[in-house]
Amino acid sequence: METNFLEINRKLWNDKTKVHIQSEFYNVDQFRQTKNSLNKIEMDALGNVQGKSMLHLQCHFGMDSISWAMKGAKVTGIDLSDEAINQAKIINDELNAGATFVCSDVYSLKENLQGSFDIVFTSYGTIGWLPDLNKWAEIVSHFLKAGGSFYIVDFHPVVWMMDYDFTKIEYSYFNIEPIVEEVTGTYADFNAPIKNSSISWNHHLGEIISALLKNGLQITLFNEMDYSVYNCFKKMVETEPGKFMIEGFEKKLPMMYEIKCIKPF
Repeated sequence: METNFLEINRKLWNDKTKVHIQSEFYNVDQFRQTKNSLNKIEMDALGNVQGKSMLHLQCHFGMDSISWAMKGAKVTGIDLSDEAINQAKIINDELNAGATFVCSDVYSLKENLQGSFDIVFTSYGTIGWLPDLNKWAEIVSHFLKAGGSFYIVDFHPVVWMMDYDFTKIEYSYFNIEPIVEEVTGTYADFNAPIKNSSISWNHHLGEIISALLKNGLQITLFNEMDYSVYNCFKKMVETEPGKFMIEGFEKKLPMMYEIKCIKPF
């Protein structure tokens, strides 16, 4: 099954997109008004993006890409889901945001995109869909200009060790094998009437950091957070506005991390 993970996960994300675009979780109608889906964490980390070129890896249906474009960046968003990219283009055109969207999986990006970028960005539930992080980091480095910045903010690998109900450790912290599942619903709507095969990988922090360093990037920022900015797991409670933790594990589990790197001249 691992050999055709791209086809399996493309169907998964095509089906998810059809639910997500209508969901209260993403609230696209509100986004059309606010034109911003970004969180303070990533905005603080990247600062003023006016006039900078940005490559957004695994952009889903483009809300964050469009948000960065609205802040003045020249954004190219990529995603393996053709349904997601089609929806991104529709919203982008509606808002006249000026972002560009390309349907491609990360590993095939050199075949589907030219150029280099001031910023490469990825966030919240992305690299777990990729088996080989060295190959991922090589793509990041390839598309990043010398002197440019790479930034990732994502859910902590400890979160992915837990079962869906957060009652026990289900999976290894280490990337020892693909995680093959049959999943119903989606994080944006646990009761959504969809059922799909899913194949993912858990990448521990050492694996992530080593891949970036091996491909010539210098880490300038690394943080771990005990909260999630999204209410996207089961048994979550809002401990303060915009901060969610797992009930019974408040302030005990790392929920997110962020890494920022530069590519030396």
